[in-house]
Amino acid sequence: MENAFPRCRKCSEGDLVPLSDFGSQGASIEYKAWVCTNPSCLYNIKIRNGDIIINEPISDGSLHSFRGGRQ
Repeated sequence: MENAFPRCRKCSEGDLVPLSDFGSQGASIEYKAWVCTNPSCLYNIKIRNGDIIINEPISDGSLHSFRGGRQ
């Protein structure tokens, strides 16, 4: 079965997975951020207030416990 998530182009090992969030007015914003599942890469793309932010440092270590990606 083929994976539905795109391969990370930075490391070519992890997948980019979408994260959802809520806007400042409480409206759901789907796919506001994409993060690589490879713990040694963690490349990310985020949309904040209409700006695209690439590779902002991730301060929460919770993504290191993510067990997704290709098998």
